[in-house]
Amino acid sequence: MKTRKLIVWFCFAALITLSGQTPAPPAAAAPPPAPVPITDADVKNVEAPKAEARAKGDPDGALTGTVSDIAVADSKKGLTIGDLVSQVGQNKIAINFVWTLVAGFLVMFMQAGFAVVETGLCRAKNANHTMMMNFMVYGTGMLAYWLIGFTLQMGGVGAVGNLGGSPVLNAEFTVTLFGKTFGLFGQNGYVLMHNGAYDVAVMVIFLFQMVFMDTALTIVTGSAAERWKFSAFLASSFVLGAFIYPIFANWAWGGGWLANLGANFGLGKGYVDFAGSGVVHAVGGLSAMAMAIIIGPRIGKFDRTGKPFAMPGHDVTLVITGCFILAFGWFGFNPGSTLGASGNGNLRIGSIAVNTMLAGMAGAFTAMFYMWIRYGKPDASMSGNGLLAGLVAITAPCGFVNPISAVIIGALAGVIVCLSVEFVERVMKLDDPVGAISVHGTNGLFGVICVGLFADGKSNYGGSWNGVPGSVTGLFYGDSGQLVAQLVGVSTLIGFVFVFSFVLYLIVDAIFKHRSKPEDELAGLDIPEMGALAYPEFELKTSGLHATPSGD
Repeated sequence: MKTRKLIVWFCFAALITLSGQTPAPPAAAAPPPAPVPITDADVKNVEAPKAEARAKGDPDGALTGTVSDIAVADSKKGLTIGDLVSQVGQNKIAINFVWTLVAGFLVMFMQAGFAVVETGLCRAKNANHTMMMNFMVYGTGMLAYWLIGFTLQMGGVGAVGNLGGSPVLNAEFTVTLFGKTFGLFGQNGYVLMHNGAYDVAVMVIFLFQMVFMDTALTIVTGSAAERWKFSAFLASSFVLGAFIYPIFANWAWGGGWLANLGANFGLGKGYVDFAGSGVVHAVGGLSAMAMAIIIGPRIGKFDRTGKPFAMPGHDVTLVITGCFILAFGWFGFNPGSTLGASGNGNLRIGSIAVNTMLAGMAGAFTAMFYMWIRYGKPDASMSGNGLLAGLVAITAPCGFVNPISAVIIGALAGVIVCLSVEFVERVMKLDDPVGAISVHGTNGLFGVICVGLFADGKSNYGGSWNGVPGSVTGLFYGDSGQLVAQLVGVSTLIGFVFVFSFVLYLIVDAIFKHRSKPEDELAGLDIPEMGALAYPEFELKTSGLHATPSGD
C-alpha cells in the first residue's frame, strides 16, 4: 500500500512540474547539402562494360547502349559533359526524325489504298486507267512539289523546333493591311538546294509534307474517273501540286495569314487544322468538285430529265481492302502531324491515334445503319466511305479533342457523307464515281468546323499554338473566337480554293481537253488510253451503255 501511494504521489508531482514548463522549440532542420558539381573528370571515370562480358551476349539489354556509344567531339579531350548534353539533344531530335519519317512512309502507302478503292468503285473496263492515274499522281505531284510547291508552302515557315530547327526556311512574301502582316507564300527552298535548303531537317519536312500534298491530288482522280484523258490528268495534277495545294497550305501551315488570325485579330489560336481536314481533304475535295463540273458526267449517268442511274463498281473486295489500307495509313497521317514523339507535348500521339480509330469506327457504323434503314440493306461501299468520312472529319480536331468527342465527330460524319452523296448526285447533278467530293470535301469542311466546337483545351503543345499562348479551345469549352477562325478558313477554302482550281483547270482544258472521246469512254479507257486491259483474260461485252466482264 505504501508503495502504491508513493507511485501516485510521484506521478502527481511530475505532472505539476511539467505543466509549469514551456516546451522546447524543435531543432532547426539541417540545410540540404550543397550540390556537388559534376566535372569532366567525373564523366571520364564512368566505365564501359568489359569486352569479355559483352562477348557472352546481352539477353536483357543491360550492356547495350552505354557510355562507349556516346560520340566524342575531341578524342584528345575524351568524353566531356558537353558531349553528354549534345548526345541527349541529338537523341531527342533523332526520335522525332524517325517518328516523322515513319509516319510519312505510312502516308505514302495510303496511295495504294486510294488506288484500289477507286479502281474497285469503277467498272472493269477502266481498271488499268484508274490504277495508272493513282500510280502516276504520286510521281507527277512529287515533281511539281519539289520544283515549286514546297517552296511556296514551307519556304517561310521558320524554325521547326521538334526537328531541331529549320532556319533556312525563313522567307515569306507578305503584304501589310490594316496595320497587320499577311503571309501569302514562301520564297526559300527551291529543289531542296536554294538558300541553304540542303539541310537534314528540311529533308524530313519535305518528305512528310510531300506525301500529304499527294493525298490531296489523288482525291481528284476519283471524281473524274472513267472519262478523264491521261494527258489532261498529268497536267492538272502538276498544277494542283505546284500551286493550288501549296498556297492554301502556306496560309494554314506555312506561317501564312490564316494561321495568324489569332495573333493579329485575337481569333482563338488562329486557323487550326492539326493534320489537314481542310488543307489536305477539303482542298482535294473542292478541287475534285471543280473538275467534276468541268468534265461533266459519264455517258449514261443521267437521263434527259436529270434522273441518275447507278453505275456499280466491279470489285467490292478491292474497295474494302483499300479502306483498311487507308485506315492503317491514317495512323501516320494524324499522330505523325506532331512532327515528333519526344518533347513539347508530343506524347499526346497516343490520344491522337485512339481518336483516329474511334472516329473511323463510328463513321462506318452510322453510314452502314443509315443505308440499312433507308434502303433496307447495309451497303458495303457506303460503309467504307463512312469509315473514310469519319477519318477525314477527325483529321483536323484529332490533336485537341477527347475520345467521346471523337466518336461524336465520326458518327456525324458517317451520316453526313451519305446525305452529301445523295445531294451531289441528285441536286447538284454531278457525277462522282467514288464519292470523293462528299468524303473529302464535305467532311473536310466539317472537320475544320469541329475544331472550333469540340477542342477541349487539354492539349498544350509547348505552351502555345500559332504563336498564341494557351491550348486550343472550342466553343463548347468556352472560346467562340476559335470557331470564328475556323469559319474564316472554311470560307477561304470555298471562296479561294474552289475558284482558283476551277480557273486553272479551265486553262488546262483549253490546252489538253479533259474529256476523253465518247467512243473511248463507251469502250473503256484501258485500251484507248493505256493500250492494255487490266483483265486481259476477260471478254468485255458492251450491253447498252455499260461494259461488263463476261460471266458477271
